[in-house]
Amino acid sequence: MNDTSLPLILISNDDGYHAKGINSLIDMLKGMGNIIVCAPESARSGYSRAFSTTPLTMKHRRHYDHEDTTIDVWSCSGTPVDCIKMAYHRLCPKKADIIIGGINHGDNASTNLHYSGTVGIVMEGALKRIPSVAFSLCDYDDDADFEPMRPLVQKVVGRILKEGLPIYTCLNVNVPKDWNGETHITRMAHGHWRNEVEDRRHPKGTPYYWMAGYYQNDEPDETDTDAWAVANGFAAITPLTADQTDYQFIRENEAFLTQ
Repeated sequence: MNDTSLPLILISNDDGYHAKGINSLIDMLKGMGNIIVCAPESARSGYSRAFSTTPLTMKHRRHYDHEDTTIDVWSCSGTPVDCIKMAYHRLCPKKADIIIGGINHGDNASTNLHYSGTVGIVMEGALKRIPSVAFSLCDYDDDADFEPMRPLVQKVVGRILKEGLPIYTCLNVNVPKDWNGETHITRMAHGHWRNEVEDRRHPKGTPYYWMAGYYQNDEPDETDTDAWAVANGFAAITPLTADQTDYQFIRENEAFLTQ
């Protein structure tokens, strides 16, 4: 690294180190700090916060300098969370100033965030008390156009580097394909997946099952949710917390729980 006093930015994703989204993100952040990328060697979508209990390998893919900053790209054979753990303990010369997941190819709003490897990355960051943010573009095309997100990514990352985030808090940012340029602070929409298991049959006659289905927003008219924002052309920034304690339940049931 040329200047270790600069912010250290740790990046990963769940689409693989080769994906256009993560490489667009690297380009957007050049010059904002020294960058270390550790991402899966192939797609690991839907891995959420899973980590491996089997041997892992890493490969150094490339290194290059940008003005006074450096960029190192590594791939890891494991999950997105494995990538963060490996980078944290083996690659980072100091504690990262920010952890970034993405840019994901596809929607990680509402209940989808619970399954997302992209969000799993930033939850791992929050658990390590490192300010973290996940970026997703609601476009599943491998060649999606991420360029309109550049000013938003730079603004959000710049503000986090300057001001930080509360302990255990991370941000989940979802941008619609046809973004109108405006941003809403939102909560997670209440929704669920329907018809999740699809019956199929192998050409040789053996039955098997495929995880499929479709998402249903259970509160489509509520305008304070991430799902509503994205559906109506707005980027949604949703604060999440790795502290999953239900404090409202404690407040409302304290007497009952202690008797």
